[in-house]
Amino acid sequence: MVGVGLEWGCGVVGFGSMYWFMDAATIIIRHVKERRSKCSLTPLEGRADLVFHRARPGWEFVVSGFTVLGLDAPVLSKADVGRPFLLLDSTWRRLPELERCLVGVPVRRSLPTVQTAYPRVSKVAQDPLGGLASVEALFFARLLLGDRDESLLADYYWRDIFLENLADAGF
Repeated sequence: MVGVGLEWGCGVVGFGSMYWFMDAATIIIRHVKERRSKCSLTPLEGRADLVFHRARPGWEFVVSGFTVLGLDAPVLSKADVGRPFLLLDSTWRRLPELERCLVGVPVRRSLPTVQTAYPRVSKVAQDPLGGLASVEALFFARLLLGDRDESLLADYYWRDIFLENLADAGF
């Protein structure tokens, strides 16, 4: 259960067909409780290469054929180019709720460990090693796929620190 009695079982399909947006480079699904004011991806809303969705109780998304980032999966590489990319935007604590709305079999990939520049402070849970801010994960994933698009980081306050962290890690 989440919030005031919202059940996160996904018994209702949110899309009859998802193929109308398959040309978009990246689909981003946000947890319904993700605060846009604190979200590192908010400045990217409206870009033609990104499609944003807000998950809510009862909503589903068909992920078959998509590359989805996660922990404990093979590392993303240029061999993954050509598949649509799905980024889940959530706190680590709420991520399992968001993942329950995914239907089908995605291609799971992970990112190499790089230090985040985002100053995280959680009193509830500890972030996993290698956990990045959403905009950092998006930039790093695209970089690994051969697309170094620094415009993704244009409005990111910790941009320079993150780029230094990537360079220090050999990227």
